[in-house]
Amino acid sequence: MLDYSKARNEFEKYLDGYDRTDDKIKLKIIHTYGVAEQSEKVARRMGLSEEDVTLARIIALLHDIGRFEQLKQFHSWDASVMDHAAYGVHVLFDEGLIRRFIDEDTWDAMIRTAIAHHSAYSLDITGDDRTLLHARLIRDADKLDNCRVKLEEPVEVLLDASPVEVGAMEVTPEIAGTFFSNKCILLSERITKVDYWVSYVAYFYDINFAESLSVIREENYVSRIIDRIPYTNPQTALTMERMKRYMESYIDSRIYADSSAKLPV
Repeated sequence: MLDYSKARNEFEKYLDGYDRTDDKIKLKIIHTYGVAEQSEKVARRMGLSEEDVTLARIIALLHDIGRFEQLKQFHSWDASVMDHAAYGVHVLFDEGLIRRFIDEDTWDAMIRTAIAHHSAYSLDITGDDRTLLHARLIRDADKLDNCRVKLEEPVEVLLDASPVEVGAMEVTPEIAGTFFSNKCILLSERITKVDYWVSYVAYFYDINFAESLSVIREENYVSRIIDRIPYTNPQTALTMERMKRYMESYIDSRIYADSSAKLPV
């Protein structure tokens, strides 16, 4: 039987091995519980079973477990120093840590797949429908809580530059082209700090479920994230306004298409 309370208690014990006063550790703890909240919200909107709602919350609880060791060793988010998703899978399943959180191995394959692929550029896997559902759900929930992070954390912490400095920069033409092609932006493609900011909006192209897109629309995340930066560069201001309208229209069209597909014929 899945027990979220047990998993949460064990997660809190696990965190005792790390410096809870460290700003990056604190941010990651808050993010973990935020993703668990978003996972439950989307799962319930989708009408999933109580078991799947609980499974989604536990996957969210464990999805970034590799981040804590990365921060302890390197004090960095940089993927080049550690693949936190792969390391999380290693400690959970190769070292057996998963049994602290869940007694049975019934759901191990689904949890392993979801965590292994939660931060990949795209979800390029095959499997049974339930495994794919949870792999997609954790990716959506992760992005939804990252919206909160982009709105609450100081821009200086997120980009190592002030909002004014970011707003004076230009969007690289290649980045704009990728955005208007309905594609997410690779980390390696970003050049300017405003390119990074564009990438935080472009990841909405990778949202899987209409229920997740509805949360984005209800919370007005597109406008709120884009408008957080004061764009003093005139060309950048025009580009970002165009991106805002384009993404909002894209989200509306995705929600409408999903709603239409569910109408009885």
